[in-house]
Amino acid sequence: MARVKLTLAYDGTDFSGWQLQPYGRTVQGELERALGKILGAPPRVHGSGRTDAGVHALGQAAHFDSPDERADLPWQRALNAILPKDVRVVDCVVTDEDFHARYSATGKTYEYALWHTREFCLPQRRRFVWNCGPVDFEAMEAAARVFLGEHDFASFQNVGTPVKSTVRTITGISRHPGPSGHETVWRFTANGFLKQMVRNLTGCLVAAGRGRLSPDEIRTILESGDRSLAPATAPPQGLTLVSVSYP
Repeated sequence: MARVKLTLAYDGTDFSGWQLQPYGRTVQGELERALGKILGAPPRVHGSGRTDAGVHALGQAAHFDSPDERADLPWQRALNAILPKDVRVVDCVVTDEDFHARYSATGKTYEYALWHTREFCLPQRRRFVWNCGPVDFEAMEAAARVFLGEHDFASFQNVGTPVKSTVRTITGISRHPGPSGHETVWRFTANGFLKQMVRNLTGCLVAAGRGRLSPDEIRTILESGDRSLAPATAPPQGLTLVSVSYP
């Protein structure tokens, strides 16, 4: 068997997330269905991680195993001809047999888009931003610095996915202009993220930007390990998985 690595982009609006579910449309399900039409039977597709319902991707990574005699098929073109328009294969390579989309990953980058004025949100952007209203960017940047480095992020993990450790290392949180003058994109890079961690961090940054939390209060929440002390989880539609890093 040959191992094939895919890089995927998708609009998560109409998906119930990445992972296969008994009910609901999923990205993994669409990929396996398309591959089944090509190979005769659907192989198991492994993703770098599970994106939630409504979360988007520009660079999700995944892999599947193909019979050796079919490894050189033009997978990108073949899959894009079958997949629905809200999922695209943006790159495809045959890789080492010991590569694993999840376990070989060394880091990920996410972006979260905020619509930050009192004006209405444009209809074209409502599926891709959180309309959070006016915020103080300097206060948010001061709050973001609390999270940099290695910490136990148990306070920012939602229940549902058991992990061996809740310690992660965030190497960057930065602010960038969005597609319109009303948007700001916050970019998070780390060696890994816990369940809904980026959305929880964003909820905390917005609370700081609204003047509701100081950096010292955020540090206390971080050190407590108590999820109940942190602000509510930011909504899913503003979040995009941008890239997954490998050695």
